[in-house]
Amino acid sequence: MSSDEYDEADSGSTEVINDYEDSQAATPTLELQRVVAVAAQPQAQAQAPIISSYNDKIRPLLDVIDRLRLLMVMKEGIQLPTIVVVGDQSSGKSSVLESLAGVNLPRSQGICTRVPLIIRLQNHASPRLEVHLEYNDKIVPVEESHLESAIIIATDEVAGHGKNISNTPITLVVKKDGVPDLTMVDLPGITRVPVHGQPENIYEQIRDIIMQYITPKESIILNVLSATVDFPTCESIRMSQQVDKTGERTLAVVTKSDRAPEGLLDKVTADAVNIGLGYVCVRNRVGDESQEEARKEEARLFQTNRHLSSIDKSMVGVPVLAQKLVQMQANIIAKCLPEIVKNISAKLDANVLELEKMPKALNSITEGTQALMRIIGAAKESLKKLLSTGEFDEFPDDNTKHGTARFFEMLNKFSDDIHGCEESNLTKDFLVEEIKVLEDAKGIELPNFLPREAFLLLLQRKVERISHLPIEFAENAWDYIDDVVVSVFTRHSEIYYLLKVSTKRAAHKLVQKMRQQSINRVEEIVEMEKLTGYTSNPDYMTEWTKLMNLQDSFISQANECQPPSRVVLQGVGEIEIEHLRQHTNVFLLQQAFDLKMRMCAYWKIFKVRLVDSMALHLQYSVHNLVNNDMEEIVKELMGADGHGIERMTMDSPVTAAKREKLRRSIELLKESKDNVVKIMDGIAGYD
Repeated sequence: MSSDEYDEADSGSTEVINDYEDSQAATPTLELQRVVAVAAQPQAQAQAPIISSYNDKIRPLLDVIDRLRLLMVMKEGIQLPTIVVVGDQSSGKSSVLESLAGVNLPRSQGICTRVPLIIRLQNHASPRLEVHLEYNDKIVPVEESHLESAIIIATDEVAGHGKNISNTPITLVVKKDGVPDLTMVDLPGITRVPVHGQPENIYEQIRDIIMQYITPKESIILNVLSATVDFPTCESIRMSQQVDKTGERTLAVVTKSDRAPEGLLDKVTADAVNIGLGYVCVRNRVGDESQEEARKEEARLFQTNRHLSSIDKSMVGVPVLAQKLVQMQANIIAKCLPEIVKNISAKLDANVLELEKMPKALNSITEGTQALMRIIGAAKESLKKLLSTGEFDEFPDDNTKHGTARFFEMLNKFSDDIHGCEESNLTKDFLVEEIKVLEDAKGIELPNFLPREAFLLLLQRKVERISHLPIEFAENAWDYIDDVVVSVFTRHSEIYYLLKVSTKRAAHKLVQKMRQQSINRVEEIVEMEKLTGYTSNPDYMTEWTKLMNLQDSFISQANECQPPSRVVLQGVGEIEIEHLRQHTNVFLLQQAFDLKMRMCAYWKIFKVRLVDSMALHLQYSVHNLVNNDMEEIVKELMGADGHGIERMTMDSPVTAAKREKLRRSIELLKESKDNVVKIMDGIAGYD
């Protein structure tokens, strides 16, 4: 693809529509493999000896993979078929690559080893060589004579000045008549000892980059080994064996064959390092040799050298290496392309769904106001159902949100607590407190009058002791209401981030305000009960009369010479009376009994009245919350200055960044999918 073509491809941004139509392309795997098999056959001998490239039907396949790589689709988790070139430092890696590229690549001072270099070779009929670099979203045409300095400039721009390395790639595009159609990734040479200016952990940095590229199963590992070293000692072998134990993805290139010809045949045939795709032995370009001269010398070497001439001709020479790489590249693309389409589609669908679920942006005050009123209205209806009418269709499986049922449970528990508390135990220390209160209330008065102050003092004490129960009931009820209200507002404002945060806060504030008002009201009810004893309920007199009918029998038993330790009073229970023997004043016992029975009759009514009061107060408070007080949320959100809604239309930085990232990802994936589908549709149409 030319510079102009790339510019054209990059200039048109794809508009992302959330409900895009996902056109599913057929995956013509069999047709694809047939085309690859035919196209990868050796070309006519009239062509340059190094070339064995794709024909016009296969060239688009490599173009689309290159396009996907340029789009950086791998950042989306989509793995691409890749020939990854690895090797130890000084293994001759650069010489191999320049032999394949047909241009002289810089090799001095470790240049080109600080960043991954994607080398894209394209055969074309024009006699004019075209070279350009792609990095940082720009395309830079380069003259071959200036290639070294151009790569230095690009490397410094990407990785910074000095000798640090970077994982950001640079792409070198070479268009030349006679080169194989190949795309390879050249990675920094492996070194364990940092040179001056390199970080101490240079080995770990290089290792991490290499492992990232060679780990995917879609990668072919081109392992460059020097004939002058023992293969098992090479660090690049150790790394490749970690991810490709069987060697099925690894092809070894043995360089510097002319320097160590003796025993090389044994080394490549013994295969001590388990290279599944085999070996190719080559000769490096020496000195100022041209590429053509280097290839002639290579052919002469493997024909005439007494040690090297015995190596099978299918295992020697750069042309053989080019042919093998072309075939492997064709096969891996044919194998992986349908899966790439599937993975791109799946990732695209997931990103579109995630974007649709994200909080929506509000673009104006009008939009914000309309959204707020919709949220308030919907929340009111939901809360009416949950807290008032008992309709739970919005939360059918979450019974914690079934408000009326939970209120009933809370009220039953409150009633049980009141009836089961210590103050409702009529038998404990029978008449002890009454006698003491009456003795303290003695005065100059007629003896047969029951002091009103005595009853009121007992009532106040008893009410005070249970006063925490109605307050706790109110607190628990409002804690529950707060949870339901916040949940409902969250549910209805989920798609608007800032509006959700603000409405939750305002709703919580409203509930807390009403909670305090409710607790204040409950405290007032308790204080009213302490103020005086009153009821118009006729059951009071009926119950008191019934209990007083037991007085004579009780006093008689209590004053016997040998009174029983316990007596049973109907309506009261079993009572211990041993402690009453010390009181010989029969009149005092009669008054204490009367006072006790009055309190028993009144306390029975008081408990029911208090439970009823809590029930009515809770219902009334919920009614006001749902029907009358929601407007306070709007006032709270508007703010004192009236600009509250305006502030809520602004997206949070995190949300805005995520939304933009998803949109860019969807754009990239959609463009990637369109590219791949177009090529595959073309292949499917071949005869």
